[in-house]
Amino acid sequence: MKAAYFLDGEVHVGEMPDPTPSKGQVLVRTHSCGLCASDTHFLHAGQTVIDLSKEYGGPYASLDLAQAFVPGHEYVGEVIDYGPDSKRAISPGRKVTSIPIMRQSGTHAVVGFSNSCPGGFGEYMLLDEDFVMEVPAGMDDAIAAMTEPLAVGLEHARRGLPVSGDVPLVIGCGAIGLGVIAGLKLAGIAPIVAADFHKSRRDLALKMGADIVIDPRELSPYEPIADLGMRQVNLVYECVGVPGLLQKIIQSVSFGARIVMGGYCMEPEQLLVFAAQNKRLTVHFAAGEEPQDMELALRSIDNGKVDVSAWIGARIGLGGVAQALAEMSGPQAPVRTVVDPRKL
Repeated sequence: MKAAYFLDGEVHVGEMPDPTPSKGQVLVRTHSCGLCASDTHFLHAGQTVIDLSKEYGGPYASLDLAQAFVPGHEYVGEVIDYGPDSKRAISPGRKVTSIPIMRQSGTHAVVGFSNSCPGGFGEYMLLDEDFVMEVPAGMDDAIAAMTEPLAVGLEHARRGLPVSGDVPLVIGCGAIGLGVIAGLKLAGIAPIVAADFHKSRRDLALKMGADIVIDPRELSPYEPIADLGMRQVNLVYECVGVPGLLQKIIQSVSFGARIVMGGYCMEPEQLLVFAAQNKRLTVHFAAGEEPQDMELALRSIDNGKVDVSAWIGARIGLGGVAQALAEMSGPQAPVRTVVDPRKL
């Protein structure tokens, strides 16, 4: 199959072996796959992620960077076939997406971060048939590929246990933060405050359902907010992953606040526990999405309650992957560039 694959810290485009499904595995022809910041982490600092998984536990310990692997975990594809003795619940020809986890046939891997389960930057993938969900007919491929990144934000949103009367603050309005805003909106939580340095991301936050957006260089989002009748935020979602930010939040929030850590930070974080204890703070650590979040994300996109069309920038072929990954961290970059691996 044709694929964009990682090897020796570089993106290559070429031929990779066609995957063969075993029992419980679905062979899928990829139609569209989003490019995520996690892909750039593995391109430039993959060994760090692997070493941390080996030392502290994690799903990436078995990935061997000395062998080529095909990334891509935000995908939609067409069912081609199943492995022997599979349930075959979704007919060939139907489009599917899934949580990017493989647990069938003795394999436990993250699709797209595995030497045995190639991701959506290749023409074909293997998916776990217990996790695949049928994509509604007529849904645009690139839109359907946003199910997974939206689901991550929905998971983070519910980790904070939001209830009526909360005033949440979302720090960082990339894909995770925008998904958190969508999740809070779906739960009927208002008002929602969002903070980001970049105007384009603050504009997207408003489109996703934020009520107030703040440039933290101009106004502290932790102080009483005039537009909210001088109310203060009491539930903070950190969606950046910058070392030192958690301690900054602890210093800044008021008594009894809750904090959800959604941004991925692979550097040590120094905390003054004394400050957190005296304020009786609660910190939740969010991770990846679960099947219930994928189901809600797909349903919400389909019924129009969440519009992710503004997330999507360029639609590229395999030959554009390297450049798109190099440019995705800039403030003017789209939330998601999507690749169609059927095209070069």
